[in-house]
Amino acid sequence: MGNLVSVDNLSDDDLEALFRRADVFHRSGQHAPDRLSDRLLAVLFYEPSTRTRLSFESAILRLGGRVLGFADAGSSSVSKGETIADTVRMIGGYSDAIVMRHPSAGATQLAAEYTSVPLVSGGDGSHLHPTQTLTDLYYLRRVKGRIEGLTVAVAGDLHAGRTVHSLATALARLGARTVCVAPQGLRMPDYVIDEVEKRYGGRIDSVERLDDCLPEADALYMTRLQRERLPESLQHAEIPRVDGDLLRRMRRDTVVLHPLPRVDEIAPEVDEDLRAGYFEQAAGGVTVRMALLDLMLSREEFSSCARPFRPPASRDVYNRCDNTGCITHREGYVPHRPVVTDWSPEQPRCGWCELPLVQGALDLEGG
Repeated sequence: MGNLVSVDNLSDDDLEALFRRADVFHRSGQHAPDRLSDRLLAVLFYEPSTRTRLSFESAILRLGGRVLGFADAGSSSVSKGETIADTVRMIGGYSDAIVMRHPSAGATQLAAEYTSVPLVSGGDGSHLHPTQTLTDLYYLRRVKGRIEGLTVAVAGDLHAGRTVHSLATALARLGARTVCVAPQGLRMPDYVIDEVEKRYGGRIDSVERLDDCLPEADALYMTRLQRERLPESLQHAEIPRVDGDLLRRMRRDTVVLHPLPRVDEIAPEVDEDLRAGYFEQAAGGVTVRMALLDLMLSREEFSSCARPFRPPASRDVYNRCDNTGCITHREGYVPHRPVVTDWSPEQPRCGWCELPLVQGALDLEGG
């Protein structure tokens, strides 16, 4: 298998194979100690994590493998100035696969281009979080029996919340609809909306209040305010909140989800409601990551699918990405990479963080 930095790296057949394998591990009680007894997983986390890091460690241990790595980049040679490229080159010689989380958008794609072993993204800045999306899809499939035809309301910080960026496009790909509930400044990025609507012909609607989407929501997916990635002006923005009063107005079959950690966007009283699915959702992350590692590191393989980017057909020169959260601003050797997509060829974007490059005008006739 290649790398997993986006759900794009998996074909539809891969997704089905992954969910079938997860079903096997779910039925076995997450017990399969002979599957990967000779495999070693490196877990490199440049920013804090509980669920993603520990669920990957739990997954490889339950499969009989071993784990090494760091949960604090300050305790590694990163603190001495070592680059991502050199770190993953080195760690690739110590392990059979790498899981990496980084605060800069595009960092895991960069790492994937330098490693000699399969690399899985555990989240990159405010960009994407593919294995969380696989976890979310698996939960919806189990509790709803399908994904196609569902309406999923996503609420909270949709601008900096990487989980919803991956989720919205995956839902559209599988035939589900997304409804967004977020205040001004925290709304879903345009590049995600373009992909949902232009690439997949899906729907991504916006409403002002949670009450506006409750009658049609099969699932309500809450997210916290990503204060660590937001400017001061948005640090204390008001986002939607689920409490006992909202539950009383909600359908009896709507499940409440959250990638966690929560802050105050879901009241503790919601935990006792049968519709609260977020802890079971999180527990399923072990099962899904067991399936992912098993398929990556056993003799069976996924397809090796590339992200659908290509260089712009233009003679113009675009300035480097001005998104300070992009990996191009953190590591100076990273090449400037303008790209376009088949569904949005008129808009150049950064090939690392996907945000628009606004300088210049595309000359589609140019060579």
